[in-house]
Amino acid sequence: MRDDDILSGSLMEDTWLTLEQVAAACMVEPAWLTRHIEEGLFPDAESIAGTWRFSGVSLLRARRMRQLERDFEAVPELAALVADLLEEMDILRAQIRRGMV
Repeated sequence: MRDDDILSGSLMEDTWLTLEQVAAACMVEPAWLTRHIEEGLFPDAESIAGTWRFSGVSLLRARRMRQLERDFEAVPELAALVADLLEEMDILRAQIRRGMV
């Protein structure tokens, strides 16, 4: 199974995923995700009653960061920075498609 086959389709913005679901979709141990949360690399993750919740955007961020760390041996902070830049590009592209820029 390829990484691209792990989770296909689109996630709605109001859909929330658990730490275990995101870890499974990224093919990482939950501890990987927890370390990144503790380092502040997932600013949009929410802990409600001790349970972490992630949006579809956070899932995409986690997958990008994992791939950067794996493919380029990037340290987590660099992977997070690149993920930030990719997210900004996604936003700008969406604005261009809507004719807002």
